[in-house]
Amino acid sequence: MKKTFADKVRDVVRKIPRGKTMTYKQVAAKAGNARAARAVGAVMRTNYLPDVPCHRVIRSDGGLGNYNRGGATIKREILIKEGALTK
Repeated sequence: MKKTFADKVRDVVRKIPRGKTMTYKQVAAKAGNARAARAVGAVMRTNYLPDVPCHRVIRSDGGLGNYNRGGATIKREILIKEGALTK
């Protein structure tokens, strides 16, 4: 069975190591469509799978973007705890 773009996005995000981040654009490119950063955002917005660390996907301008499990404040706290951000 052929994987959907959303499946590919989740596969890419699963591989982002603890303490690292990728931009929505980088994830889109690795998933096969560099112009689909907004689609990556849509996939992350609806992701509740515990093995997909969607908090590790950030905006190209360095902003965090939102987080569907508590907002940007929670996302920042998790990324600080993992060592991807400093306070």
